[in-house]
Parts: sequence; C-alpha cells; structure tokens
Amino acid sequence: MAVVVPEVTLSSSDGLAIPVIGMGTMSSPPVGPEITKDAIIEAIMAGYRHFDTAFVYRTEQPLGEAIAEALRLGLVKSRDELYISSKLWCSFGEKGLILPAINMSLRNLQLDYLDMYLIHWPLKLSEEVRQMPAKKEHISPLDIKSVWEAMEECKSLGLTKGIGVSNFTCKQLEELLSTAKIPPAVNQVEMNPLWQQKKLREFCKARGIQVTAYSPLGAFNTKWGDNRILECYVLEEIAKAKGKTTAQISLRWLYEQEVSSVAKSFNKERMKQNLDIFDWSLTEEESNKISQLPQRKGITFASIFGPHDWLLQLDAED
Repeated sequence: MAVVVPEVTLSSSDGLAIPVIGMGTMSSPPVGPEITKDAIIEAIMAGYRHFDTAFVYRTEQPLGEAIAEALRLGLVKSRDELYISSKLWCSFGEKGLILPAINMSLRNLQLDYLDMYLIHWPLKLSEEVRQMPAKKEHISPLDIKSVWEAMEECKSLGLTKGIGVSNFTCKQLEELLSTAKIPPAVNQVEMNPLWQQKKLREFCKARGIQVTAYSPLGAFNTKWGDNRILECYVLEEIAKAKGKTTAQISLRWLYEQEVSSVAKSFNKERMKQNLDIFDWSLTEEESNKISQLPQRKGITFASIFGPHDWLLQLDAED
C-alpha cells in the first residue's frame, strides 16, 4: 500500500501545498532515460507525488514520460495530484531568456504548468559554457531584480503555480525581497544533520519561505557528495536503537525541523524506506545529539563553478 506523504501549504503561492518528501531525479554520473523513467513510476507506486528536476539535469523528458505513463496506467487520476518542480539554469539567467526557458522545460515535461519554478543558482553563465568548472570570464552576478520580474511573469501567465529560488543565502534573499512583488515560496538548499543551516532556516521561517533540503543524505555516489551522513556514528547509534536506517533518521530530523526534502534513490526498497518516517519521532535527547554534530558544508559555489574570488566570497556569506 502506498504511503500518504504529508503536505505543507506554501505561504506565498495561493494555497499551493508541497509534499514534505520528494524524489530527486538528478544522477551523477547520468543514467539512461529509461532507468530514470522506470524509477519514477516505481516511486509513484510507492507514494511519491513530489518530483524535482531541472533543465541541467537532463531528466525533464523522462520525468514527463513517466507522468504520462502513470496517468495512462491509472497510478494517479490527474496531473493535479503531482507536485513538479524544475529550475532555471544559469545560462538563461537574464530577463529575456526566462519565458523561453520555462516553455522549453514544459515541452520537455509534456506539461501545461509547473508547480514550482526555481532559480537554480544566484549567478549567470555565458551561453558558451558546456562543462564545469567554468572560466572566470564566463561567470557573472545575477541581476536578481530583473530576473525575478521575469519569474513573476511566469507565475502571472500560469506557466507555474509557484516561484522560488535555490542556493540563495540570507543576503541574496534580502536583496530579492527588497523589490519582489511576489516573494519566493521556496528556497531549496543543501541541508542535512551535518549541515543544518540554522541561521538560514530561521531567516526563511520569519519571512514565510519554505526551506527544501537537497542532499539530505549527503549525495553519496556523486562527484561532490560523500558518505558522511550514512556513516555518521551518532546517526548510526540512533538508528540502531530505533530499528531504523541512518537515512530515515536524517529525513525524520529534517521533517521535525519543518523542512521539506528531496531525496534521490532509484532503489525500490530504499525509496519505500525514505517514506517510512511519519509514524514515529525522535526523542528530545536524540534531537539534542543531532543538533550538536560538527558542521561542514558539502556543496559550495566554488566547488561547482570554480574557485574564483567572488564565488569564494559568496561561500563565506553562509
């Protein structure tokens, strides 16, 4: 029987609700589209209704095919049962390129609208960039005001129900909020028990911005991730005492912080395990142990785009 995932209503998106656990679709290194499609169908059968993609992941098309297949098979009754988020890639980070970019994502997904469209990173890449890290001259700061105006237009036109950001710091959110007509509904950032982002969480909560955690399990088996979460002694001890996995402890901790999560697993059993976090809780002692874990960021601007001076300054803002 499929798990029913709780939802949180987003404060700035006209009653739109986000399922608190979603499935990430990015694989590094990439896998074939059929593998991605089949995994998404399995996830829908397990109870997932929130799927996270991005133009740069190259998974919009298989996600769209999986949605069409799920509708055909009756696994979901209508598109409205799903929450689909995608992201504006940095190469399209200027006002005149954003409507074409979201329309391209919608064509890839075979959808009429997104539930959430996020600015992927708060920077702009020149069009000739094809791989990372990028050369310094190909990276520039994002014109947040004009780009956000175009994001607001995407929402006004009904191309997306909600708009938000990803990888934004408190300082960048302040800049955005100073001119935004529609505030961001979501800030999707790296977050897990070993990178808890308490300051950012408090900032977002005070302003009605829902935090969504990516890499909630440490992004193991990617070029930038590691196994720190799954091999964390404190999490292992708590998991052992509760008869759970370390992944479940991490996801439950995030849920108790009122943070939604996007976890990627294409393994059928782990998909199900990652949803099995809603009928138990952490004790106060267990939560305190997690809150005292040493903190270290896993993903930085410099690690993705290159060790350029102003990117190192962005990383220092956190």
